[in-house]
Amino acid sequence: MAIEIATFGMGCFWGAEHTFRKVNGVVSTVVGYMGGSLEDPTYKDVCTGKTGHAEVVQVFYDPEKVSYEQLLEVFWENHDPTTLNRQGPDVGSQYRSVIFYHTPQQREAALKMKNQLERSGRFGRPIVTEIVPAAKFYRAEEYHQKYLDRH
Repeated sequence: MAIEIATFGMGCFWGAEHTFRKVNGVVSTVVGYMGGSLEDPTYKDVCTGKTGHAEVVQVFYDPEKVSYEQLLEVFWENHDPTTLNRQGPDVGSQYRSVIFYHTPQQREAALKMKNQLERSGRFGRPIVTEIVPAAKFYRAEEYHQKYLDRH
């Protein structure tokens, strides 16, 4: 079984992780930080909004059971991609809507789906989701891992 990885930022990583853990074909998840400038940031650092990191979930999946496109559908359906640096009550660049792609194929799939959604008018406002290359991932503190499963 060849496991692949996908990385998404869609607001607070607790809810994002909880959502992806329920998807058939997802082998495991881990939450953390990506896309910023500070080496080895802590949750406290990222919460300042000054490090440039987004709260993200890394999704390890079996592509024979779930496709990257299906994971993208989960991403689009479970947050508001039209709000800049905000999801619900969480405000700041760390809560931005972002797809970090790991391969050219992921980039192409993400851009294609974003363009289709924009043309469809489904969201009623412009989509502000960033689609950018994956950067160094920093695992969040242990108490954040599987948080909603434990509380």
